[in-house]
Amino acid sequence: MSWTSLLRNPEGITSVYQGNPPDLVGVRLYEAVLRTDGPTLTLRLDLARYPEQPPRKWAVQRFNTTQVEISFSGVGKIALEGFGTDIRADVSLTSENGVTLHVTSPEARIQAVADTVFISKLTAYANEV
Repeated sequence: MSWTSLLRNPEGITSVYQGNPPDLVGVRLYEAVLRTDGPTLTLRLDLARYPEQPPRKWAVQRFNTTQVEISFSGVGKIALEGFGTDIRADVSLTSENGVTLHVTSPEARIQAVADTVFISKLTAYANEV
């Protein structure tokens, strides 16, 4: 089962990747933000693969990296261990007691349980690295 099947709003990412979004393996984690409203956890990540046929506005601007913000609402449990400045992680989502999140990397681990998960932002940029 694809991680997008657990999203409340999979249409945007499914459309951009023409029905074949990348797995959340080897993603670059930039941010993990906790908010009391919801309560909500938002992860900002660069996906490991850029779309083969990106939206026209992305292609015109010569973007090469897709960035996504994945938000988890109704967070009931969360654990964070470690952190760093260049985190390459594997992210998994399962449907146990709502949505269960596991982020694993040598530098950091995040585990959370939430009621729902959704894409709160989907953008692209030109990554020169």
